[in-house]
Amino acid sequence: MDRRKEKLLPEGLEAADALKGGYEALVRHDSWRVAVITYAERFDRKNICRLESHRETDEVFVLMTGKATLFIGRDGVPTELEPWKVYNVKQAVWHGICVSPDAKVLICENDDTGPDNTDYMACRQD
Repeated sequence: MDRRKEKLLPEGLEAADALKGGYEALVRHDSWRVAVITYAERFDRKNICRLESHRETDEVFVLMTGKATLFIGRDGVPTELEPWKVYNVKQAVWHGICVSPDAKVLICENDDTGPDNTDYMACRQD
């Protein structure tokens, strides 16, 4: 299934609705962990200062409440997340995220994702 059909998304980003009803496998990957991002100063848009790239895993983002923006690729192309849509940032794709104070973003990635298998790059601030 082409997950990019609804609207044009940056290369390396897939999107799928998470509230269609019933069961639908949206993204599969081994050894995932589920986490949540809520507002902290480091996730405030004015403080976005680096992107990251995971060498060993995709990373899934689901906006549950509030607002969130993913920045994708070396140029940090902004993509506003839609609530309850599943966004899969593919392995080795540069990305970062900012969230509003009321945001909750569900995250799924390999359990061992961290500094040992993630690259970091400073990004320009607008």
